[in-house]
Amino acid sequence: MLVSLGVRNYRLWAGGQVVSLIGTWMQRIAQDWLVLHLSGSSGLAVGIVMALQFGPTAVLSVPAGALADRFDKRRLLLITQTSMAVCALVLGLLDTSGVVTLIQVYVLALALGCISAIDSPIRQSFTIEMVGPAQLPNAVALNSMTFNLARIIGPAIAGVLITVLGTGPVFLLNAVSSVAVIAGLLAMRTDELQRPPRAAAGNSIRSGLRYVRDNPQLVVVLTTVFMVSTFGMNFPLSLALLTANTFHGSAGGYGLLSTMLAVGTLSGATMAARRSSPARLRQFLVAALAFGVLEVVVGVMPTYWLVAVMLVPVGAAVLTFSTSAMNIVQLSVDSEMRGRVMGVYMLCFLGGTPLGSPVLGWLAGVTDPRAPLVVGGVISAVSVLVCVLLVWRRDRQKKVPENGRRSVENA
Repeated sequence: MLVSLGVRNYRLWAGGQVVSLIGTWMQRIAQDWLVLHLSGSSGLAVGIVMALQFGPTAVLSVPAGALADRFDKRRLLLITQTSMAVCALVLGLLDTSGVVTLIQVYVLALALGCISAIDSPIRQSFTIEMVGPAQLPNAVALNSMTFNLARIIGPAIAGVLITVLGTGPVFLLNAVSSVAVIAGLLAMRTDELQRPPRAAAGNSIRSGLRYVRDNPQLVVVLTTVFMVSTFGMNFPLSLALLTANTFHGSAGGYGLLSTMLAVGTLSGATMAARRSSPARLRQFLVAALAFGVLEVVVGVMPTYWLVAVMLVPVGAAVLTFSTSAMNIVQLSVDSEMRGRVMGVYMLCFLGGTPLGSPVLGWLAGVTDPRAPLVVGGVISAVSVLVCVLLVWRRDRQKKVPENGRRSVENA
């Protein structure tokens, strides 16, 4: 299950990520709670800050994928990771000094979003350079385990620290945690990286988009990822509003719900790491449908503790969905196109958040804090069913000419 950790470069990367991602999740919880505090518990304000943080993905992720195919990914990651640490440091200093304003949070969220939009496709396409194609499915699953282990630990620590010390120290701790991943990148043996041929300058972005368009399986996966991520996977928004406005809880209560969701995703990642075979399209679509249905169930749960319990299977479905998508995309593309395709993937995975978050935040304000979960789950399930129908029609159309040829040959 841990075979990828036998690779020294990946082991350094994974170790640094555990520490850094714990800090990242601590900051996410602290940022959401700070925005609620500064805005008077406004769901729209939380939606706006999420839109600013994830909005740049719509513009920058595809060009960043082209950068990943043309330049040294390790050096690019050193730049992006250092820049994100600086953003956390500035926000922490503003908050601890007592001068932070909602506008400042918005500006820093936008800056962090621009950096993250560049970092994500580079980071995702860097995995195969560390471990090679044969160990990629295991490494992707271990990346998810690392991410979700941090997702369990980070919110739990953040909930306690916010209650005791406030949000400012949490941002400062995230800045310090970034040192771990930067140190891991610097300690790597560059001669052991399996680098693909670099793309030439020119119409690389256009060629990447054309490559995706001409691959029907990628179109189905990326369309489903866009719809589910845009409307279904808005948990920072929905869980913060549910905790504060429905159950009248504290930062610790919000952190606990985020932790329960992460427990489910970690269990799903553990199962994914045990599988040696690549993910298939059917597995991906079933996981996406299950997620949509389970999210609706969470949205109608009457008590805080029932919501917390139901977030565990939701987390498992989210992990299976996202890991299957990542495996399908990475293993079905040519190595020299991987960065650009991952840029398109990150555009679909995160680029819709600026559309979904403000709408769902507004909907929660005018109706009920449960609305983002119920509406997001319904839209996710319906979009999956539409994609399943399109795949079925495509397969049926393929079989008709084949049966016709067989009839002619047998005549």
